[in-house]
Amino acid sequence: MGPRQKPPRPERAVAEGTDTASCPSNCFLRYEFYNSGQLLSRLYLHQSLRYCAADYEDATTLTASGVSKGKCQNHYTAGGQGGGSFFPIIPLGQSWRGGSSERGERSASVYGSAWCDTAMVDAVAAYKAATATGGELGAGRDGSGGNGEAWRWPGWRAPARVEVVALGLLAALTLLLLVFGGAGRQPATFSSSPRREFSPKPGPDPAARHDQDRLLGGLLSPAFDEQSCRSRYESSSLYRHPSPFRPSTYLVERLRRYEARHRRCGPGTPLFKQAVEHLRSRRNTGGSECQYVIWTPINGLGNRMLSLASTFLYALLTDRVLLVHALQEFDGLFCEPFPGSSWKLPVDDDFPITVTDFAGVFTMGSPASYKNMRQAGAISSDHRNVTAEGLPAYVFLDLIQSFTDAAFCDDDQRVLAKFNWMVLKSDVYFAAMLFLMPAYEHELARLFPEKEAVFHHLARYLFHPSNDVWGIVRRYHGAYLARADERVGLQVRVFPEMPVPFENMHAQIARCSEQEGLLPKVVVRDKSGAGAANHSSSSAMASGRSNSNKLTSILVTSLFSDYYERIRGVYYASATETGEYVEVHQPSHEREQHTEARVHNQRALAEMYLLSTCDRIVTTAVSTFGYIAHGLAGVRPWVLLRPPSPGATVDPACVRSKTVEPCLQAPPRRICGVAEGTDTGALVPYARHCEDVHRGLKLFP
Repeated sequence: MGPRQKPPRPERAVAEGTDTASCPSNCFLRYEFYNSGQLLSRLYLHQSLRYCAADYEDATTLTASGVSKGKCQNHYTAGGQGGGSFFPIIPLGQSWRGGSSERGERSASVYGSAWCDTAMVDAVAAYKAATATGGELGAGRDGSGGNGEAWRWPGWRAPARVEVVALGLLAALTLLLLVFGGAGRQPATFSSSPRREFSPKPGPDPAARHDQDRLLGGLLSPAFDEQSCRSRYESSSLYRHPSPFRPSTYLVERLRRYEARHRRCGPGTPLFKQAVEHLRSRRNTGGSECQYVIWTPINGLGNRMLSLASTFLYALLTDRVLLVHALQEFDGLFCEPFPGSSWKLPVDDDFPITVTDFAGVFTMGSPASYKNMRQAGAISSDHRNVTAEGLPAYVFLDLIQSFTDAAFCDDDQRVLAKFNWMVLKSDVYFAAMLFLMPAYEHELARLFPEKEAVFHHLARYLFHPSNDVWGIVRRYHGAYLARADERVGLQVRVFPEMPVPFENMHAQIARCSEQEGLLPKVVVRDKSGAGAANHSSSSAMASGRSNSNKLTSILVTSLFSDYYERIRGVYYASATETGEYVEVHQPSHEREQHTEARVHNQRALAEMYLLSTCDRIVTTAVSTFGYIAHGLAGVRPWVLLRPPSPGATVDPACVRSKTVEPCLQAPPRRICGVAEGTDTGALVPYARHCEDVHRGLKLFP
C-alpha cells in the first residue's frame, strides 16, 4: 500500500434547482471546487469519518443544529463566525459531490435555517433511496461512474465499525480530560465558534506581523477608536506579505502636521466659521490662516478615488484643508481619515455654495472656472499683478479628462494660492502631473523617494472602508480566499466604446495566462479521452513537479458572469497538470455599472479590496477599478492590452507593468516651459508613457 495522502479540499456544493435567495448567506455560499482527477461523490462530513453518509442509517437524527445521534455525531459543529463557516449542501437526487473540510482540519458549521435543514435531510434521503435501489451516487469526471472505488483517494480506506467505536472511546476520554483535568484552575469552556477559522500557513505568525504593521509603518495615526472603523487597523492582516514600500519619515511627519491643521481649520471650528463668513460675503481676503480645497465627485468609483487621492496630495503641497462634497451614493463607503475632525463639507442651507451649485454651476463653461477667468481677462496670469482682496470668493479648478490644460504651471499656482476657497473637479489621477512642476519637485522628492509608491501610500492612508463594507470583505475573504496557498486575481472590464466580444476577450485571457504562466495548466486529453490524466499525473510525480496539496484560488471580478463560468468549467472538466486544486470565485455580476447607487458602490469597493489581496493580479487596460486594486496591493499587475478594434486580436495578449502607479490617461496638451509637441513621457526619467494608454503618463521607479 502506498503512502497515505491528504484528502482533497472541500467542495461546497449547492442543492440543484433550489431558490438560493431564500437561504442565508452564511448557509449558502457559492463555491465551486474541483479535484485534480474526478468528481467526488457521497456526503463527506469530516476527515475522520469520510464515509459518514454511507454509514449513516437514520436521516431523522440530522438537524440544523448539528448531528445529535448516529455515527456522525460531533463531526458537525453548530454556529460559526460570519462567512468563514459554511454548510455543505449536497445536490438533490443522484448527482452527488463532496470534499473534505479544510484538509480535514476544520469542521463545517451549520446555521439554524429551515432551508438548509430540509436540503440536508433530503440529501441523505436521496442517498438512502439510491443505495436501496442499487443505484450509484454520481459519476466520475472520466465517466467511470460513481461506485465506491472510483472516488476514493489513494492510500485511504473506509473505517470499519470497530475503528469508529475505538475513535469514539478515545474522543470521550479526551473530553473527560479536558473537562476534569483542569480542576483547581480555570474552568473549561466550550464555544461553537472556533478561535481560528483556517489552518495557519507556514512562516511568520500573521497576528504578530499584523500587530507590527497595523499603523502601516507610521502612515496611520493611532488616535482612532478601532471599533468605529475596523478596516483602518485590520487591513494589513488580509495581505500575505507586508507592503514592499515603507513611507518616508518626512511623509509621516507631514501627515501628522496636516492632521493638526485639519483639526484646527476643519468643519465646526471657529476658523472654519470665519472662513465661511468670508465666503458668504463674496469676498476673498489676504493672510487667511486656513485655506480650503473642496473635492467634488464625477464618474465611477475608481475615477473618484484616483482624483480624490490626487486632490489630497495637492492639499498637502499647497497647505490647504481637504473637504469632500459627499453625494448620497458616496456616504457609507469610507471612514473619516483625519483624527479629531471630519473631511465632509457641511453643505446645508447655511453654506454659501449650495447643492444646486455643485450640480449645475461647476461645469466646463462655468464663469468661476480658472481657465475661463484667465481667457476672459478677469484675472492676470502674472501673480505680481494679482492681490488676494481683488479676487472672487472662490475659484473652480476644472481638471476633467482632456480639459486639464490649465493650472499646471508655476505661475498659475502662484495666482491660485491667493484664493482661500477652491472647488476642484476631476476624474483622473492628476497627481502624476504635479511631479512635472518645478515648484513641487523638491518637496515631492522628500515625500516620495520611491516614485512608484505614491498612490499606494496615499490610498492606504485615505481610503478605509466603512464597517459595512469591511464586513463584506472579511466574510468573503475568510470563506473563499484566506486558506488558499496562492491567490490569482482576474479583473475583466469591457467598455461600451470598445465592446470586445466575449470569445475574443476570453481567448486573450487564455493567451495571457499561457504566455505568463498565471493560471494552473490543465491536462489535455487525447482524442480517445482516456489515459491522459494518469500519464500526466505520473509524469508530474516523476519530475518532482507534483503539488497535490496546493490550493489555488482564482478571484474573478467583472460585471458579467461569463468569464467566471468559462474558467470554472475548464477546471471542472480537466485535472491540473501538477495535481493542485483550483477554486474559482466571483463575488457579484451586476451586468451594468450603477455609480448612483450606494449599494453598488459598496460592493465595488469591497471587490477592489478583495482583488488587492491576491498574490498576482491581472487587470484590464484603461480600467480605474484595476488601478485601485493593484495600487492598494502595492504589486505590479499584468495588463490585458486593448485591441485596436473590438474584433481584432492584440499581440501580446498582456504585459507586466513596470510600476505600481496608476495611469494619467489624458495628460495636459500644454506643458509650461516646454516647446509645443515635446514628448511628455521624456521630460523626466521617472515619468513615462503607460502600457495601456500610449499617450498617458505614469510614474516609474
